[in-house]
Amino acid sequence: MWKHRVQKVTDKSRAMKRTQENIRVLYFASDCAEPYVEIITVKDSKRRLSLSNSVESEVEENEYLDVVDDFPVLSHESQLLDEYHLQKLAAHLPPRTQGYPWHLVYSTNNHGSSLKTLYRNMADLDSPVLLVIKDIHKKVFGAFCSDPFRVSKYCYGTGETFLFSFNPDFQQYRWSGENSYFVSGNWESLQIGGGGGGFALWLDADLYHGASFSCPTFHNAPLSTHEDFIVQDVEVWTVQN
Repeated sequence: MWKHRVQKVTDKSRAMKRTQENIRVLYFASDCAEPYVEIITVKDSKRRLSLSNSVESEVEENEYLDVVDDFPVLSHESQLLDEYHLQKLAAHLPPRTQGYPWHLVYSTNNHGSSLKTLYRNMADLDSPVLLVIKDIHKKVFGAFCSDPFRVSKYCYGTGETFLFSFNPDFQQYRWSGENSYFVSGNWESLQIGGGGGGFALWLDADLYHGASFSCPTFHNAPLSTHEDFIVQDVEVWTVQN
């Protein structure tokens, strides 16, 4: 008799052990519903985990595709911007520029070093522009401007205008709201930002000498490693929608 009971207890223990290894008991409780218990097998649990991972992977893939869709498409190969530059800039461009191709309006490589030529190439534009500069120390920086560059007696532009630099990490400087000295141009120079005795970015008529200082318009650090720099190359891109 005792042997029979021991056998039953042993069988029951083995059954309980198998049960513990093959099922999970889940207890659910919240303020909005009565508590309840759900028993699922390990197989079901793994299946749910697999489905959950699949959903997460699909979400990640869709997010990646969204980033790819917003990636700027250039009409010409850039001598200054690589994929890293474009990816960083794309995340900070205004929504109205997303999804449209960017066209090369001016480059020192194609048009020579002349501010007059830069102005002339933009005479018929009515769209934002992206100014990209590389100095002789291989530093890349520039500005996104809400309006094309032109000769003007007064400052122009909007709060969409911002500065950027890759030295080597990406830095962006948005409008501070302190003043509206966004862009000013004459035949002798192009200036972006101002107030307080210095321009955020300044280029001479030959697009050879440049300067960058901290200024109230953007509360920026100097864009190049040197406040006064020598230009190696310049590109100006515009979005056309």
